[in-house]
Amino acid sequence: MSLKEYCSGEGIHRRHILIDTYPYGSDEGAVVVEGKLLEDRLQHYYLTTGEKRAPGPLHHMVLRILVKGPQLQIQDIEVEMNEIPREECAETAGFMEAVRGMKIGPGFTKKVRALLGGTKGCAHLVELLLAIAPATVQGFWAYRARKPVSGEFKSGGTLSKYLENTCYVWRSDGPMMERLRERFKKDDTE
Repeated sequence: MSLKEYCSGEGIHRRHILIDTYPYGSDEGAVVVEGKLLEDRLQHYYLTTGEKRAPGPLHHMVLRILVKGPQLQIQDIEVEMNEIPREECAETAGFMEAVRGMKIGPGFTKKVRALLGGTKGCAHLVELLLAIAPATVQGFWAYRARKPVSGEFKSGGTLSKYLENTCYVWRSDGPMMERLRERFKKDDTE
């Protein structure tokens, strides 16, 4: 029996993470990224205290960041905790301020976990932020790609910094990175 066949029955737990990117007013170099984490228990369950709970929402959290590019620096952050399993969870919303000023790029995950991991923050907000980070890179470049790539991204290597060695296709010794380097070299000489 394939694993797919098991996924057609009655579910136990569901988590949705939805991430959208929006332009920030008339500022061509900034975007707002909104991430939503929705989590439901699909069957009744018991808390560690022994209390029985009905199926339904467990987490509904929203995290918004204002990001300025091309460095992808977090300028502002907002947190909404619309549905949480315990009142004490709300105390962690302000902890997310620690990422203000950080740049999304190599080492971001490690820095976030050091600042907010474990008892320093909310595991669900941290996971949402870590899901938002690569989506921010995609969203920002999708926003900028509405026009031809400008010199600041080509010559300075900013674009390649976000692509190089991020996956097999963009490996530094692969054909796609070579094409990108050749294109930028050709554009720089024209």
